[in-house]
Amino acid sequence: MKILIADDEQLARARLRRLLGALPDVEIAGEATDGTEVLAFIKKTEVDVVLLDIQMPKLTGTEAIGLWPVDGPVVIFCTAHAEHAVDAFEAGVVDYLLKPVEPGRLQKALERARQRDSQKQFASAVKQSQLARLAITTRQGVVLLDPSAITHATLEDELVTVFTKDAQHLTDFTLQELQERLPVGAFERVHRRALLNLAAVARLEPLETGGYTARTHGGLSVEVSRQAARELRKRLGLRKAPGEEE
Repeated sequence: MKILIADDEQLARARLRRLLGALPDVEIAGEATDGTEVLAFIKKTEVDVVLLDIQMPKLTGTEAIGLWPVDGPVVIFCTAHAEHAVDAFEAGVVDYLLKPVEPGRLQKALERARQRDSQKQFASAVKQSQLARLAITTRQGVVLLDPSAITHATLEDELVTVFTKDAQHLTDFTLQELQERLPVGAFERVHRRALLNLAAVARLEPLETGGYTARTHGGLSVEVSRQAARELRKRLGLRKAPGEEE
């Protein structure tokens, strides 16, 4: 079992290293000191479990879970504050350890993390929380968006921008990652550089290329490619464009 230790306190990380070193079949994959480092680490390195502190700089433990890959490692919260138990329950973490972490409780938590049912439940909880609110990391902090408020997202110069009626937010997500985190069927990939919420579309203006310009209720425009327009017409029950094959 490969484990990532995530805590901004050196003494807390040292204690966990010592406790884990006494357990069989355990490998420490690495350490992180804030939520941003945790997310970067699990994207690049195979990890089974993250021992995650809640109160950390940049991104807290609960904020980090809002950006968690659905197929990412399971999480055991480690915190000095018992009042965060509600956060742990809502996040679906496998277990909740109070500092200073005791050897017996740590071993029991890791045994629970090995169980397939716990892994499935955590993945399900992550997916459900992401469907309810989309967490986006910005320079000002983590923004939690209602997916229905998102009109579209575009890729420009390797950066993805998420648009709502009132604002826009740069994100580290790719368009593919965004689509996977948003409600199935509500958002269409209408261009290799655009993701569109169909409920936000006021009208579709045909283009000579065979595509569309989609106009949102807020007056914004999104390009729909010819290939995506063909699939969109099928979905909306519209007639084929002139010269379009079945």
